[in-house]
Amino acid sequence: MTEADRRGVVRDSLGVAIATGTYGLGFGAVGVASGLTVAQTCVLSLLMFTGASQFALAGVLGAGGSAVSGALTALLLGTRNTLYGLRMAPLLGYRGWRRAAAAHVLIDESTAMAVNRPDRDLARAGFWTTGLTIFVLWNLTTLAGALAGEQLGDPRDLGLDAAVGAAFLALLWPRLTTPTARLTALLAALVAAGAVTATPAGVPVLVAAGVAVLVGSLRRGER
Repeated sequence: MTEADRRGVVRDSLGVAIATGTYGLGFGAVGVASGLTVAQTCVLSLLMFTGASQFALAGVLGAGGSAVSGALTALLLGTRNTLYGLRMAPLLGYRGWRRAAAAHVLIDESTAMAVNRPDRDLARAGFWTTGLTIFVLWNLTTLAGALAGEQLGDPRDLGLDAAVGAAFLALLWPRLTTPTARLTALLAALVAAGAVTATPAGVPVLVAAGVAVLVGSLRRGER
């Protein structure tokens, strides 16, 4: 690994991290709009630190769902991080507390900026630069968004009750890069829409996730 290679990885990682970290503003506002306190919203970003799961939990609570439904939805969406861990553990080569620390910043972006590097040093540079930068920015912007959201009053008066869906879509859209991904998203949305009137809040998200799991299983069975 040359110094030029390292600088290139760090530069690219910072670009991704800064763009992603600002989404914390949206989660902060959405969290308090869903009934969480500023402190609860910030603790979620600090301890959970996985954007899609956080938005899903806030969305379920904001729609009147139970904490259990919200937690299950967030957990289901977060299972992909386990798969990332299976790939990243041998690549990064950490043990003990370093592995635990790495697991906390193991998200889509940190994985993407590490997984295709030609050697371990560059993989670690991409992983830590992305993960730590997003972690810091995400938590700072969550606090800013939560404080701002708290001053806005009833979020429904400003149309912020739709912010969860909009923010979640903003996170999802860049990942729909293949026909299969787009079709899966469409099927999941249709199934979830059909389940909205017949199931409690939070269940449609679980059902939609089940559609994605089913499609993935069927495609694996074809190989």
